[in-house]
Amino acid sequence: MASLLQQQIEALSREKNIDPQIVIGAVEDAIAVATRKNLKSQENLRGALDPETGTIEVYAVKTIVENDDQMEDPQIQITLDDARKEDENAEVGGEVRFHRASHALSNPSGLGRISAQIAKQVIFQKVREAERDTVYNEYIGRVGEIINATVKRQEGPDLIVDLGKAEGRSPRKEQSRLESFAVGERIRVVIVRVERASKGPGVIVSRAAPELVQNLFQTEVPEIYDGTVVIRAIAREAGERTKIAVMSKDKDVDSVGACVGMKGMRVQSIIRELRGEKIDIIEYHEDPATFAEKALQPAKVARVTVIDSAEKHLEVIVDDSQLSLAIGKKGQNVRLAAKLLGWKIDIKSEEEKRQEVEQQMSALVGTPTTPLDQVPDLGEGIVEKLNAAGVSTVEGLADMTPEQLEEIPGIGPKTVEKISLAVSNYFAGLEAAAAAAAESGEGAEVVAGAAEASEDADASAVDPEANLTAAPDDLDANPDDAGQSGGTEGLSEVATDSEESVRELADTGQALEADAVDGEENVPPADETSKSEVHVHGEELKDGEK
Repeated sequence: MASLLQQQIEALSREKNIDPQIVIGAVEDAIAVATRKNLKSQENLRGALDPETGTIEVYAVKTIVENDDQMEDPQIQITLDDARKEDENAEVGGEVRFHRASHALSNPSGLGRISAQIAKQVIFQKVREAERDTVYNEYIGRVGEIINATVKRQEGPDLIVDLGKAEGRSPRKEQSRLESFAVGERIRVVIVRVERASKGPGVIVSRAAPELVQNLFQTEVPEIYDGTVVIRAIAREAGERTKIAVMSKDKDVDSVGACVGMKGMRVQSIIRELRGEKIDIIEYHEDPATFAEKALQPAKVARVTVIDSAEKHLEVIVDDSQLSLAIGKKGQNVRLAAKLLGWKIDIKSEEEKRQEVEQQMSALVGTPTTPLDQVPDLGEGIVEKLNAAGVSTVEGLADMTPEQLEEIPGIGPKTVEKISLAVSNYFAGLEAAAAAAAESGEGAEVVAGAAEASEDADASAVDPEANLTAAPDDLDANPDDAGQSGGTEGLSEVATDSEESVRELADTGQALEADAVDGEENVPPADETSKSEVHVHGEELKDGEK
């Protein structure tokens, strides 16, 4: 009989993967509880199994106190004098046992049906608790590990898988929306956590964890497996897109090319395993600005600025046409890039940045306040009505809508039109004045010089009063002063011919021909205006050679 009991205990231990001593303790506790129920006693009973005979002895255990004054409950306590009657070596604080019952497996001393049922429940409870502890201790140290599992069943949104020694549960948020599995299908899952629960230890597994992608790359890419290429960061939104940053320890090995494989064979194998999830492979860089530019691909980044390195805050500026691509669908691209970097990213377009700079400049300069009486087209009556309504500046008036203006007493639609026209004319005048001031301030000297040269050139070429028939001696004496670029320094101050003769010579080009021919080899360097004018003069010279 003892051997049969021992065999059953060992079989149960192997099935539940628990220690046989735990099963033996559960049987002893169960018999003790059943005996207490049968004897209707409040004593502290304990059972002891004899492995040779298979008999379970039940004892009442009492704690030894020094005297009656310290005794609080005679059911569980005994004085030192009474204890030494049972055991001569008894000491205060120790325990002494009193035999209460003996139960053989064939006939447990007449225990009733209810007591036997209680014993059964206690055994099952103790075994379940031991099984939970065993499973918890088995998997608590394997969090983050990739293991093979078999799909067992679907319980609502949760997927139940068989891990071998226990069942794993995958909640909906730990599943990829692209994946669906049949019962009995083998899959790879990540153990994300182990929970203690009333129904048993909960082993939570995931198909959405980034560690799954990392394990797949280690399996498919030998360079990652042997450590030549290192995965520095992974950001994933399961079923949508994954960004993975890799770095090569060997300068002769391309980290991105190794992960992609020839014709994309390696990464395509991983994509098939993930049921078509998109994967972006990015080269890692130590500089956060450069890394951010690569992480936001396929969008083209104009510039990246580190706002606060301590708080890990970046500002990214992109072209207006690249803003939507950089942000991605529902902000996915920039969100994954921020996860990959571990930095906070503020992404803005060029137009948004320009407006922000303008606002900052306006704040530094201060908001202009121009009184209403500075607008000439506004009458005194309108100004008084606006001041009475609390509108005292042109800028405040420009910000008001027609509906708001019509709410002011004494102002109707026609007055609103008049006010709108007056304000528009005022600001148009300011813009025109600013443009004129900017133009005159930047190129006043150039414009003045060009205008003076143009006037001189027109005077020599067109003005009939100009002395185009200067004496040949004067021309030969100083050819540089002969007015090659339209200057008037080389011309005589007194006209020697009549007005008609001057016009005739100007029309035929005779005087100009002599001027140009005599000074052709000694022409000084000229600016663009002079060259143009000399070229024109040359054409006039050719036309006069008929």
